[in-house]
This record gives sequence, C-alpha cells and structure tokens, in this order.
Amino acid sequence: MSKALNLLKRNASNPKLWLLLGLGLTTAVLLVTETRRRRRRRRIPSSPDKELYGSFMQRFELLPFPGARNQMLCGLTFAVKDIFHVKGNVTGFGNPDWKKTHPQAEITALVVTALLSNGATCVGNTLMDEFSFGISGQNHHYGTPINPRTPSCIPGGSSSGSAVAVAAGLVDFAIGTDTTGCVRIPAAFCGILGFRPSHGAVTTIGVLPNAQSLDTIGWFARDPSVLSLVGRVLLQSNSVETKRIRQISFADDLFQLSKVHNLKTVSVIGKAIETLTGYPSPRHMNICQYIASKVPNLKGFCEQLAHQPDGTSILKALSTVMLSLQGYEFKTNHEEWIKHAKPRLGCYASDRVTAAIKTTNDNIKALYRVRTEMRAAFQCLLKDDGILVIPTVADNPLKLNTEKEISSEFHERAFALSSIASISGCCQVAIPLGHHNDCCVSVSFMSSHGADKFLLDTVCDMYRTLQEQVSVAYSPLPPPDTNGNFEIYDLLENV
Repeated sequence: MSKALNLLKRNASNPKLWLLLGLGLTTAVLLVTETRRRRRRRRIPSSPDKELYGSFMQRFELLPFPGARNQMLCGLTFAVKDIFHVKGNVTGFGNPDWKKTHPQAEITALVVTALLSNGATCVGNTLMDEFSFGISGQNHHYGTPINPRTPSCIPGGSSSGSAVAVAAGLVDFAIGTDTTGCVRIPAAFCGILGFRPSHGAVTTIGVLPNAQSLDTIGWFARDPSVLSLVGRVLLQSNSVETKRIRQISFADDLFQLSKVHNLKTVSVIGKAIETLTGYPSPRHMNICQYIASKVPNLKGFCEQLAHQPDGTSILKALSTVMLSLQGYEFKTNHEEWIKHAKPRLGCYASDRVTAAIKTTNDNIKALYRVRTEMRAAFQCLLKDDGILVIPTVADNPLKLNTEKEISSEFHERAFALSSIASISGCCQVAIPLGHHNDCCVSVSFMSSHGADKFLLDTVCDMYRTLQEQVSVAYSPLPPPDTNGNFEIYDLLENV
C-alpha cells in the first residue's frame, strides 16, 4: 500500500485532512475552469460559424463583477465591436496587420467595465469594417456577417457583427461605434433598434479612434427597454431628463428623397401620436432649407455642387464636410502606422485610407465651423423637447457582391442622411417599422445634443403603439363582404 493511502487510512477520522482534500479539489476545479476560460478567449474561428452568422471575431466570457448580482443589467449578455480594448486581448480594428503589430491591451474599455459592473456578461467581440471605414459590413479579410433578416443582402456596417449578433438573438444587446452612420445603418438593415448618443455623452476611453469629432459609442437591442437600460448605465448624468410634452416634426423633404418604402411610415407614426397622450399634432418642415439658412459656412461647399437639386446639394455638401473631417482626423491618428506597416487593405478600405492620408488641412477651420453652426442650429430647432423624424437610410440594403458603380451611389445617399446627426452631434435612434419587399423598414428619431434619456424614454413610450400600427398598416386586405365588396373603412385602414 502506498504512503499516501497509509496516511489516509491512519487519519481518516481527522477533519483537518478532509478540509485539506476539499481545498485541493476546489483549487483543481478552479484551475481547470480558468484554463478552459482562457482557451475560449483565445479561440478565433477560422471561418464564419453559420450558427453565429459569422458575427464574432472571438468568443470569450467576461463575467459580471462581484456584487453586481442585483444590478440593472443582471442576466443580460452582450458583445463588443473589435474596436474596444479588453485587457489581455489584442484589439483587431478589423485588420489582421493591425492585430499583428500591436500588443495585448493593458486596460479594458470603460464602457465594457461599466456594463460588467452593472451585471451584464460579455460573450465575445464582433466583426467590423476595416478601421471603421465603411457602412456595408463587408470585410475583405474576415468575411461578411450574415444578415439574419435578408441573407442575400449586406448587413450594414461598420458595426456589422454587433448588429447581426443582436438580430440573430445571440446576445441581448451589443456595443458598436457610430462615426458616419455605423450603428444606425446596420440597425436599419437588420431590423433592430440602434442608438447613436450625443457626441461626447459616452466615454471613449479604451476605444480605438477613427475620428474624434464624429466618433460615438452606440448600441443595439431588440427590445426598447433593454436599449434604455444600457443608456441608463452608459450615459453621463448631465443628460436632459424626460419631459411629458414631446413636439414631433417630420422632415418631409428627406422622406421624398428616400427610395425606401416610406408611404406608410409617416401615417404609422401619425396614428401612433393620435393614440398616445402628451403628444401635440406633429409639424412638417423642409430640413434642407433650414440647414441652408442656419449654417452659412456650408455655402462654400454647396457652390461646388450647384448643378444638383437644392436638397441634394445641401446634404451632399454636409456629407462632404463629414467625410473630409473624418479623413483629416484619421490621418492625424494613424498616418505614422499606415506608412510604416503598409497594411493589406480591402478595396473600399484602401480607397478611404488613401484619401485620408492625402488629406490636407487647407480648409480644416471651415470644417469645424460647419460643425459648430450645425450644433447650434439643431439646438435651436429641437431645444429639449423636440424630435425630428427622418428616414434612417435612403435605400434598401445592397445585394452581396454588388457592382462598385451602384455601391458608390448607395454610399453617397446613405452618408447624406447620416451626416445630419454626425455633424450636429445630436442623438439619434433607428426604429424598425416592419418589412417591405423582404427588406426591413426603419425610421429615425433625432433629439438635440444632451437629450439622450429623453429620446430613449420616448422610444419606450411609443414603441408598442408603433408596432401595433405597423401590424395594421401592413396587414393583408380583408375578405369581401357578402355582396362581394370590401368595406370602405377597412380599405382606408390599409392605405
């Protein structure tokens, strides 16, 4: 008999022995568990996993902090875009050469820390467009996440993996970044809620920058209450509190420019307002005319586009300012690394990075003046109780592998709409409103800078009624009556 067995036999009645054995067994279990957890964190799928819709770069588990059991996000899971630092991981920025040339993160992004401390569990990081350039969701190196709503179409980007993970039900919510529409556009294409907060309302510490004057931390959810809970955790306390009265305005000219099926959208929102209390009759306005009158420094950019219709010229000029500002700041942040590393780039990312590196600061002051004037103009328009209703996107999502010429027009029209909030710094939420021709319909609510909580509360207040009105508007025509005729009332309800 071995010495160990003899020792066990002689001391079988000694409680200290069993205590030591128990501690040893517990330690062994903890070591095995930790080893497996670390292995999970390091595992990167070699190809998109169909069950995960190709949305994840890496699957790992970050558990809530001790003592967070009763916090507001307890029991909820989330994923983060591969632009947020997670201590011990290399943040990829959507490009393999970036990942190869950078060390493991020494900190975890404050946004991730805040979510963990409030009870949520992080289950991995998600795919993105390279360097956050792009709104298609297609990555030359890692593939394209599958749009769960329309698999034959792009999911939208650059926060594509985060949007897909939420739309597919893989997580309760997901975190992304929105610089030029990178949360709002994938939310629209994937049929979920997407929130871009006011510029500067959520800390970006621990997040790789694309363009600081435009970058925001946004998030996705399927449920408006979850969207709001995340906002309560992440938004700083100086955000405007909710007021009972909400003044809604429709940007009629933007709905006319959009090719998406919007004929019923305004009607759906109007009927929802009639049903709810605390909502005066909506107003209608031409937002392009308003911008032209309140942002004088935009005139110089419009003069180069005089051959285009007035509305198109204003929005094109605004998107030109947005993209120029993005290019200038990206160059400031990353030019040294780009020139030294000479990274392999996909076609679209290559075009954008090359344009950014060639950017000069000749008109940089004019760009910042437009941004300042836009902020003031929209604070004056929306104050702390106004909501502007606009289409989230101008077109349905492109089919996968669409020709570059068509893609170019698509990008221009998408940037035209997204530039309004990006340049003004306003908060904006994309809201799904059913489907048309197998594509998701989305509308956006915008509120003034700092009115984030007000906007999130408004979505919670209206969401159920909006979806009820969507069901009515998109329901099939009723059967004929006994005389073979439709009831006129039923027909009108479906117009």
